Amino acid sequence: MTRKPVLMAANDYESVLKMLEEITTNARQIQEQLLGEILSKNAETEYLQGFLHGQTDKQLFKKNVPIVTYDHIKPYIDRIANGKASSDILLVEPLIGFSLSSGTSGGQPKLIPITAESANVTAALGNLHLSLMIKHFGDLSQVGKRMELLFAKPDVETPSGLKASAVTTRAFKESSFQAILPKLYTSPYETIFCPDTKQSTYCQLLFGLIQRDEVVVIGSIFAATVLRGIKFIENNWQELCSNIKTGKISDWITDSGCRKAASLILKPNPKLADLLEDICSCKSWEGIVRKLWPKTKYIGTVCTGAMLQFTAELEFYCGGLPLVSGFYACSEGAIAINLEPLSKPSDVCYTILPNTVYYEFLPIKEDCVTDSQNQVQLHTSRHKDTETVDLVNVKPGQCYEILITSPAGLYRYKVGDIIKVTGFHNNTPQFQFVGRQNVALGVDMERTSEADILKAVAEAKVLLDPLGLILTEYTSYGDTSSTPGHYVIFWEIKPKEGNSNKKNGKELDPKVMEECCSKMEDSLHFTYRMYRKENIIAALEIRVVKQGAFEALLDYFVSNGASLSQYKTPICIKSKEALNILDSRVIAKFFSPRTTIQDN
Repeated sequence: MTRKPVLMAANDYESVLKMLEEITTNARQIQEQLLGEILSKNAETEYLQGFLHGQTDKQLFKKNVPIVTYDHIKPYIDRIANGKASSDILLVEPLIGFSLSSGTSGGQPKLIPITAESANVTAALGNLHLSLMIKHFGDLSQVGKRMELLFAKPDVETPSGLKASAVTTRAFKESSFQAILPKLYTSPYETIFCPDTKQSTYCQLLFGLIQRDEVVVIGSIFAATVLRGIKFIENNWQELCSNIKTGKISDWITDSGCRKAASLILKPNPKLADLLEDICSCKSWEGIVRKLWPKTKYIGTVCTGAMLQFTAELEFYCGGLPLVSGFYACSEGAIAINLEPLSKPSDVCYTILPNTVYYEFLPIKEDCVTDSQNQVQLHTSRHKDTETVDLVNVKPGQCYEILITSPAGLYRYKVGDIIKVTGFHNNTPQFQFVGRQNVALGVDMERTSEADILKAVAEAKVLLDPLGLILTEYTSYGDTSSTPGHYVIFWEIKPKEGNSNKKNGKELDPKVMEECCSKMEDSLHFTYRMYRKENIIAALEIRVVKQGAFEALLDYFVSNGASLSQYKTPICIKSKEALNILDSRVIAKFFSPRTTIQDN
């Protein structure tokens, strides 16, 4: 049984899906073969030689090679990036570059080695996803275009001469992508590579509106980006319509590539402008996406994990269009695919691809719990002295941290993600994403996971519904500037129907907001509640920020090197600069009424 990824011919999606059935059925053999190949190729490298002394035995590998995080292998990667790669440090196969992570999940961006093989695996994941979309929606490439917000970042050249780039940027530079871009996408190449994200966003949306009758798919990598695009139109539709009416692009668009693209696409079209003005000037923007792009079949974007917070508002704008979370991937590798793309975001389960990397799983000792909204919750846990579990031996209902050993030089590497196994497809596990292991909020000895925060916010924000308000974005922070410390949750809120009377934080009902604080505290884990009772932690605080605050936070991260395509609002703020951005935009503060100590 081959484990090699097979790229799809345009008319051969059924063969790809058949191969998926084969590899998920033969998962055990494929995993054993893959690990054997990795070790036999790289046993003599400097890194593995120190643990295996040239041997390739699986049990010796698990016994001697340590479980590591990025910090452990960073010195080896730095040596390669700095041009000191005359000997085989991590792997034998030549590198073609580095994947540059966004840095918004857990701190600084990471350099992840890329080989020709690992690049092919990433391409194969995209083709597999495309095969599933053809199965469920037909071959939409034959009937229309995709309006996707795509953003590239400049490459970073390392002293070795190898370039580091975001996974998406590398994909956009492939000749195969550039060949299909004019036919299948509404965004010209120049707009994708425009260094000014505001100009890029404006032009991509403008050209998407001009080609509205051709658009059959709307999307971006993450749901947050799709939502920002819709809000951008909501705030700028008059200017966009003016450009379409006159056939002239706004003067503030100064990027030469964007202006060149506009000269080829933008022609005076008063009829279209009037139609768009009528649509955008309606009282409610509920279902606006269907109205602007009537032929759209689905929204293709990741809506799971931290992106779940955006689904309610996205559903409001999209008017019942399916939100399709197609696959699960990270800078370190292509991990899994969603075999049921029409599932609701809260129900999405990913099926692991056993032919991409070798997997091990660290059991999380405390149970995962599924709440009434089908959201997986996880409390503080550790897995000390716990042996890893192979792919085919994981148990449904159990939570694990993912470890990978990849052909690109990562060995027993902690990706940092926690998953809950929900079942199997053939002999391959399926899972729901729970959260990031290294994202934790705490002000004393307690630790609150990303999943805990997601659960608490999900339960509290329901209290906003009767007021006609929507929680659009949030993040958290552990404030220890006074004793005892307390949790601060930043909320950005907007009215559902654009009621301007509710935009100012002074108009928020203090009782309801205090109830939101209390609801969050009730939803947090036992240790938090015990510490609150004993006054070790002070009352939880919600700080409401003015609209646009999280856009400013995004701008900060992008200006510091994050890729807009890969950006995720951090669940927990660590950076003082990021904290200052939000604090400077606070318009109201509310505390849980159960407090006995307040922050002065």
